[in-house]
Amino acid sequence: MTTETKMARPGSGSGDADLMAAFEAYKQANDARLSEIETRGKADPLTDERLARIDRRLEALSLKSATPAVSATTPKADTAQTEAWQRYLRTGDESGISRLDTKSLNTGDDAQGGYVAPPELDRLIEARLQVASPMRSIATVRQTSAGAYKKPVGLGAAATWGDETTARDTPTTAPTLALLDFPVGELYAMPAATQTILEDTYADIDAWLADEVEIAFSAQESAAFVSGDGDGKPKGFLDYTIVADASHTWGSIGSVAGDFTLDDPADQLIDLIYAPKSQFRANGRFVMNRRTVSAVRKLKDTDGRYIWQPGSGGDAATIFGYPVTEIEDMPDIAATNAAIAFGDFRRGYLIVDRQGSRVLRDPFSSKPYVLFYTSKRVGGGVQNFDAIKVMVF
Repeated sequence: MTTETKMARPGSGSGDADLMAAFEAYKQANDARLSEIETRGKADPLTDERLARIDRRLEALSLKSATPAVSATTPKADTAQTEAWQRYLRTGDESGISRLDTKSLNTGDDAQGGYVAPPELDRLIEARLQVASPMRSIATVRQTSAGAYKKPVGLGAAATWGDETTARDTPTTAPTLALLDFPVGELYAMPAATQTILEDTYADIDAWLADEVEIAFSAQESAAFVSGDGDGKPKGFLDYTIVADASHTWGSIGSVAGDFTLDDPADQLIDLIYAPKSQFRANGRFVMNRRTVSAVRKLKDTDGRYIWQPGSGGDAATIFGYPVTEIEDMPDIAATNAAIAFGDFRRGYLIVDRQGSRVLRDPFSSKPYVLFYTSKRVGGGVQNFDAIKVMVF
């Protein structure tokens, strides 16, 4: 079996030491399990329990190591604007907010009006989502002020060889273009606050609001980026037509076959790595959920080495040297499921954010609580169908 590996950056610190120690314990437990299966035909339940316990600890340490910190500090803005915005959030006083600059009615229903959040809150929400939503950290994110983002893509232009004296009277074939259209859908949440919180002058209301919508928005976004149907939401990369890679054409996602019950599961992952062209492998990564990661952790190459390696120094874990991104919305390993994806997601998937989150303060609908109807418009879809491949089991 031929393997391709990439250099990993060494890490340091007690967190990395704990992670490596847990992985060594995991390997020993799994080796003991495999030995029991070979000699007895099945593993001892105590061994399985120990392996599962170490697996949970390893997962926790891996997530802790790979999760970057995010500052809770709201970026500073013009003092007068900041004070006016804070008065609106805390008391509902709209007098200091310029309607000319910030008033924005929902295009679908005028009753759902609201104020466009200042850029500082908008950036804070985006920063939180960047950390909380795995796809945002690996895909391309673009801003737009329109209701849709249209991107022309060239599918190739013909060219002709000729020497210095060759006549140039034969025209080349015109380039083929495809227009990708990424409409944005509205994502909204209604976090509730007590009047005590709003009256607390030491409470950072912008940070609180960003925290609350992060929880609601990130879960919905993650599911849509993976399997959304494109109807009022992003179109997930698994919602496109999936075909065998040998029959792959533009507009569909190519796939390779997977079956981990066979003797060569590690070789199947290598087939997936080499399904994209070389220009998409340089920044390639695996995408799968935690249950699939748990299954892949047990796999070895033909030399008996584990193909999964824990990350260090804040880096992600790797398989054959390629980083792994865990996205819980990926399907489990099961018949006909595309449980593992690989490719250059930065070039393959596009996320479109319409500029300006909106906030509507509602102190009436759920007394004594104050609701903050917060919405943002998001779209997404595959922008390069050659960059992402999947493994269908």
